[in-house]
Amino acid sequence: MGYTPVTPFRRTMDAVLLKHQAHAEKELPPSGANKWEVLRELAAAREALALSDRDMTVLQALVSFYQGTILGGNNASLVVHPSNKSICERLNGMPSSTMRRHLARLVHAGIVLRRDSPNGKRYARRYGDEKVAFGFDLSPLVARFEEFCTVAEVAREAETRFKRLRETVSLMRRDLAGLAEYGKSARPELAVWDRFSDLAVRTARNLRRKLSIEDLANSEVSLGMALEEARDILDPPETTNMSTSESHNEQHYQNSNKDSYESEPCLRKATGTDVVTKSQSNSQDDGEKQKDAEDAGVDGGLPNVPLGLVLASCREILTYADGGIRHWHELVRAAAIVRPMMGISPSAWDEAKRDMGPEEASVVIAAMLERFSDIRSPGGYLRNLSSKAALGEFSCGPMVMALMRRAAA
Repeated sequence: MGYTPVTPFRRTMDAVLLKHQAHAEKELPPSGANKWEVLRELAAAREALALSDRDMTVLQALVSFYQGTILGGNNASLVVHPSNKSICERLNGMPSSTMRRHLARLVHAGIVLRRDSPNGKRYARRYGDEKVAFGFDLSPLVARFEEFCTVAEVAREAETRFKRLRETVSLMRRDLAGLAEYGKSARPELAVWDRFSDLAVRTARNLRRKLSIEDLANSEVSLGMALEEARDILDPPETTNMSTSESHNEQHYQNSNKDSYESEPCLRKATGTDVVTKSQSNSQDDGEKQKDAEDAGVDGGLPNVPLGLVLASCREILTYADGGIRHWHELVRAAAIVRPMMGISPSAWDEAKRDMGPEEASVVIAAMLERFSDIRSPGGYLRNLSSKAALGEFSCGPMVMALMRRAAA
């Protein structure tokens, strides 16, 4: 073409169009760009470029008039010159006025450029070996391809963050609803559970709407504070009262019965401190020792979840307890009954009691019993958890909370 026009036919020229025309003068990359990849990246970046889905539909129809797959790779003209009628036919009968409006948006965004003829018609003519075409120039799709890719990647990352934050808020809402329901049965005298339930219901209602990432962030903060308060009520932080008397040195009374859960010295990990229990001969029976420990206010390194929450999440273990389970030693006794039925060897059970402590090992047995059909090798699974407990990398709390969430789902 001897001269490339920059002004549209019988349309107002403005600074934005002039800027886009100046960018079009840049040399295109010799490799060109695949037109379908350009459309895919541009579709991902369309919101950042203030384009609608209808704009993209019109652009796709316009690009379909270019016969090649690679835009600009063979130095061919990137000007397509379909009539309005032809474009509307490829848009399944879209009204011409609607089509022209979306074309104007594409031109104003610098996605395509107008190369209008002297009379405004779109056509192509050949003068020997030279072809002159007037219509829509697709060269910006190639020139700005890297820009489209960058904007699309940022948009995808933002969408990923939004989805993850929405999933987090949904899971926190479910946990808060489950804890509120459990709290009403465990601590019915408190009125805070209604507030937690209302917050969970409001969050569920809000999640049905299209929320911004700021709204989700605010919901995450509110739910996090509520969950922390609920956990503190249901499982208050344990305080350790250090005694200066040798008779109250946090030692755990044990007897010489080999089958008793107290016959193994164990390293307590659930409370966050390492308390090593030592064997000590005593003529008291199990019930008296348990009562003495309770009267002294010594928990001996009990698990970091309340016994009531464990029993509410692990109902199967109650079947093997005579007269119910009211204390930790009764849970341990029930776990010792269930253990051989699950195919767990005595050595694996002893290892678990040594590394976790009898009470926490019993919680693990109760949790495994709830998911017994899903565990291929209970003995190997228990040994794996014992090895993690020996390194201080395991706590039974997440297992119990997972069972509680599954029951509430």
